[in-house]
Amino acid sequence: MAKPKRPKDIDGYIAQFAPDVQAILQRLRTRISGAAPEAKETISYLMPAFRQRGILVYFAAWEKHIGLYPPISGDKALEKAIARYAGPRGNLQFPLAEAIPYDLIERIVKLRVKQDMAKAAAKRKKQK
Repeated sequence: MAKPKRPKDIDGYIAQFAPDVQAILQRLRTRISGAAPEAKETISYLMPAFRQRGILVYFAAWEKHIGLYPPISGDKALEKAIARYAGPRGNLQFPLAEAIPYDLIERIVKLRVKQDMAKAAAKRKKQK
């Protein structure tokens, strides 16, 4: 898999990959969007990302896996469920040779939305 070119948007990012990977990325995009309906799509660090107040998640296609960033913490049951996918520095790696756990990814995004809202509320409270 060639290194992705500098995409203008998520459509441009997805278009660079083989059709089977494009289908995975598109479904991932749809599931993330469904779990975070207020989030806006962006490209950051050359990867697709969803931003609400801050970045909720980044995702990227690699030769053998789909990466999901940043590391997840704050929900012990979820941390246990994702442990088998933990890669370097706690980032998640979902092997392309296995079924992508979209329901699990949705749970991760919902947690990130909650964390993002809590962080924004704490920031507002601190500014008062």
